Amino acid sequence: MKKKLLSIMSLSAIFMMNAQEKDSLHQKKIEEVVITGQYVQQSINKSIYKVEVIDSEQIKNMAVTSVGEVLNQNLNILIEPNSGSGDSNARIMGLGGAYTKVLIDNIPIVSDQGMGNLVDLSKINVNNVERIEIVKGAMGVEYGNNAVAGVINIITKKKYSQKVNAILSLQEGTVGKDYDWFKKGNGRHVQSLNLGFRLSDNWSVAADINHNDFQGYKGILNGYRYFNENNDKQRGYEWLPKDQITANASVRYSKNNTSFFYKVNFLSENINFYNQVIEDLPLGGGSRTYVANDRDYFTKRWIHQINIQTKLGSRINYLGDFSYQTQERKSQDYRYDIPNRNVLSKEDKATFYDSKVFYSRGMFSNFLESDRFNFQLGYELDHTSGFAGSSTFQFNNNGINIERSIFSYANFLSAEWKLNDQISLRPGTRLALSDTFDHQYNYSLTAKYSASEKSDLRAVFGSSNRFPTYDELYTYVVDNNHDIRGNENLKPETGYSLGLFWDYANAASNAWRFNLSVSGMYLDVKDRIESVIVSTSPLKYTFLNIDNYRYLLFGGGLNVRKGDLSLNAGVSVMGISQSLNTGTVVSPSDYNFYTEANFSANYSLPKAKTLFALYYKYTGVQKQFTQKVSQNPGAAPEFVLGEIEEFNMMNFTITQPFLKNHLELTAGIKNIFDVSTVRNTIITGGAHNAGSYNQNLFYGRSYFARLNYNF
Repeated sequence: MKKKLLSIMSLSAIFMMNAQEKDSLHQKKIEEVVITGQYVQQSINKSIYKVEVIDSEQIKNMAVTSVGEVLNQNLNILIEPNSGSGDSNARIMGLGGAYTKVLIDNIPIVSDQGMGNLVDLSKINVNNVERIEIVKGAMGVEYGNNAVAGVINIITKKKYSQKVNAILSLQEGTVGKDYDWFKKGNGRHVQSLNLGFRLSDNWSVAADINHNDFQGYKGILNGYRYFNENNDKQRGYEWLPKDQITANASVRYSKNNTSFFYKVNFLSENINFYNQVIEDLPLGGGSRTYVANDRDYFTKRWIHQINIQTKLGSRINYLGDFSYQTQERKSQDYRYDIPNRNVLSKEDKATFYDSKVFYSRGMFSNFLESDRFNFQLGYELDHTSGFAGSSTFQFNNNGINIERSIFSYANFLSAEWKLNDQISLRPGTRLALSDTFDHQYNYSLTAKYSASEKSDLRAVFGSSNRFPTYDELYTYVVDNNHDIRGNENLKPETGYSLGLFWDYANAASNAWRFNLSVSGMYLDVKDRIESVIVSTSPLKYTFLNIDNYRYLLFGGGLNVRKGDLSLNAGVSVMGISQSLNTGTVVSPSDYNFYTEANFSANYSLPKAKTLFALYYKYTGVQKQFTQKVSQNPGAAPEFVLGEIEEFNMMNFTITQPFLKNHLELTAGIKNIFDVSTVRNTIITGGAHNAGSYNQNLFYGRSYFARLNYNF
């Protein structure tokens, strides 16, 4: 640990010693704008919510390939990969992907489990992302159900300064130690093309395509070619190989007070699962071979979205979002002859998830001719129909296919009142109706106090519901080894959050500029749904609204800029309290605290324009109570204190432009400390199911090179 901290301090000192005394053009202060939680797009400093922004320049400097990689650098966010499905979800403030709403241009994204929640962030590439906006805390009034831990809003590029924009990008990288340009099973290979055309002052069109070929991470396994006569279960990959193609096309019109934006997004993804279990297959005459029952997964997703902004009459602002989305996931089983690398037999493709969503959200604001008081009225409707086959990624549902549809409608109202030039208030409420669940109410109250042009204080209270997922409602796995049943009588969870945020900015020119922030948050989730042991003999599980969850956060951040140097540092102390209930025994509800810290440095050589970028994040030991599974039938339930061990992440990149900035070469190292798995004795299937195993978080130290050409 000491050596790691010394290396960080040494690199920081190098950046500091080389800092220049003059401001470079790209470091001049530009007023950022945000849309998340706003009536209209406005300056981040005027936002009544605390909005964290990751802009396109930061994303480019990270040399990442997906939104998940970007978010992993932020405090209180952990991207958790699922080795079984290949998906990666965001864990915010200790809560999984079911508690976070993920949007693209203000519209929730379809997923296997619903709309906007449990979104696989590895399926969203950063090729055409303008910025990512993050609001932490319950945002149910503005964004509805499942926005308990917060909202991630991915804003895509829409405006182009030049008439023709064309960027070609090629990136090659190792996956751990493995890399080969040609051979299957080695490295990551990424190609992308971004096109934008400004047809006139009012019209622009854009298109892009991105191919991300991730050949899998073996870890302690030995890849798809490996076999052993003793069936040692060392075949396969810790991170499954996946091949993604994403494409976007859009058209935008803007004139006076009206803008229209249409975009279509297409995703095709193939994931390869290689079975660790192999079989000895006699061929006759003393010959034999070794075979495995492997499976490929196929995903096709279409997202159509329309955004309209205009004025009704001379005053009322209207913002309308409309979207139709489909996602179909199929699997195909085949029998593979490993030594001869030959497919012996292949079954037909079978659909195991199929979702279709129509979504619309509209907001009307600016009703009154007043600079002091105004209000916003909005609606949201969501019709989701879904099919889940008898076999999914995780389970075989005993041959039962399940098809359901859910329709929900909501109205929300908020008012913004500027008491004076310093104090603003915004109360809000939402009523949500559903044909499946009881109606839900959400409330919010936000206050902002501007002590000066440099200092702002925000207080934010909000609530949000979390609807049960498909697995929690409908899972049915009953065989000789399992008895796991969903519960269609579950009710939505309810989360309440309270946050205090103080920001101070010193924006003096020709001097050190710095932004200081201090924050505190409290989150309380009631009627939390968990997998519960309802019988120990025989062992049976179901899902119940049985637990409560509380989260405390204290944090601070500092951004310092001088000339060509930019430094960012942050620290958070988080505490989690859970009241786990088996029906007979309740767990201790003490808070267990852990620490996170991050640091980043960007320095550009003034003449050569060489950019050095360093990103570091530390996550301390996390402890939580969890239920121990007893091997003694009839034994009383017991809670134990499990933990996730600490880990450090660091990435370093160097970028050099050529040919008057038309050509750009980037090279770097990801995961310098070579983290792959961490010991986790908290979860295997839920808080009511303790275990001891290694949790797969990253795929080892990797090296990459990227070439961008701007035509």
